[in-house]
Order: sequence, then structure tokens, then C-alpha cells
Amino acid sequence: MGVKSTESLEISYDELPTYLHAHHSVYMDVDGATYYLTDVNDRYWRVQNTAELNEKGHYVDCSDLVPTLSEFLDLPFLHGKSVSGLFDEAVFFASEKPE
Repeated sequence: MGVKSTESLEISYDELPTYLHAHHSVYMDVDGATYYLTDVNDRYWRVQNTAELNEKGHYVDCSDLVPTLSEFLDLPFLHGKSVSGLFDEAVFFASEKPE
């Protein structure tokens, strides 16, 4: 899990899949909360809630694991909405390596 960048990303919805394939994760601020969009060993994708940590100190999953990025972007996780449905009201931030 990376650290949320302080500067937002200038990214279009069409660029998001390419960005995620290259960087494997991104933070998304929407509706007063921050979510971590990330892959699992480059095989499955999930959304995690950054406000909740599990017993290992990792973000808690708030979506199912799905095998494809296209399926992931359309997977409802917040009040029946998906990343694609929330994109226009969301702000994205890079996930940087902790120092």
C-alpha cells in the first residue's frame, strides 16, 4: 500500500485503465471519503476503504475481488455506484512509495 500524493492527477476516464495497469493503484477521493483502487498481485482488482484498517494495519476491502480491470471499473461499491459511475465527481491521487 502506497502513500497518497498531495497533488491530484489530471486524468481522464479513458486514461484510467492504462494508468492502473502501469501503476497498479491510485487513490480516489469522492463523497468525503478516500478509497484505494488497487490490484492484488496484478491478477485481481479491488476497492479499499482507507478509513478502516484490519488487524494487519491494511485498508479494508469494500468491493469484491474481480479478475479484469473493465469489470472492476463497473463494479458497484459505494451506494450502488462504481468507479465509472463516480468518476466525474471524484479526484484522483497517485499512490507513492513510502520513504
